[in-house]
Amino acid sequence: MSTLRLEDLKQYSDVLRTRQGVALNVRFVEPRDTDEIQHYFRSLSTRSRYNRFFGAISELPKGLLHDFLQVGDRERFTVVATIMVDGFETIVGEARYALHAESATLEFGLSVDDRWQGYGIATALLKNLECRAAALGAEHIFGDTLRSNETMISLARKSGFAFVNHPDDWKLVRFDKEIAVAPKDIPCASWRLAALSRQADSPSASA
Repeated sequence: MSTLRLEDLKQYSDVLRTRQGVALNVRFVEPRDTDEIQHYFRSLSTRSRYNRFFGAISELPKGLLHDFLQVGDRERFTVVATIMVDGFETIVGEARYALHAESATLEFGLSVDDRWQGYGIATALLKNLECRAAALGAEHIFGDTLRSNETMISLARKSGFAFVNHPDDWKLVRFDKEIAVAPKDIPCASWRLAALSRQADSPSASA
């Protein structure tokens, strides 16, 4: 991941669009987001928090909040999706993902503010995660969700994921998608450049 020069996080931001054409900025979380991201999770409905963390919590515990704010630690990353509301940048969604290099897979989880569900934010965010997975060299992207989470299951199905039984927990279902896109064809501009840079820096590229 060092070839992506994470010290300049802003170059890996992407501006997406909601179904209504509203600009949706997807960027890495920053230390300045500490209070805002905690407020975001407190504002989620009880059901949304339960679906996101597979358990009943009212806010991010201190340790988990710390983990959310560590970008790149152990190949784990957190991004926030923000929209300008009344002149203020407002977090309306988030995703956390981890690269498992040994299996060439990228694992993720995401949520969207209840008040902003139905705007296509989750769909746009998931598509962006596919770009990031391709840029990191992942061959598959996958996630787990509760069998009762019909919204996430519907999103994954519409996004082309296949469903398999979870290997450890019968209450969960796993959805998986093969990443088959060349670096030059990655649809997210910043991550296309990152992938091409990674490809150019690889030992095989100079062989």
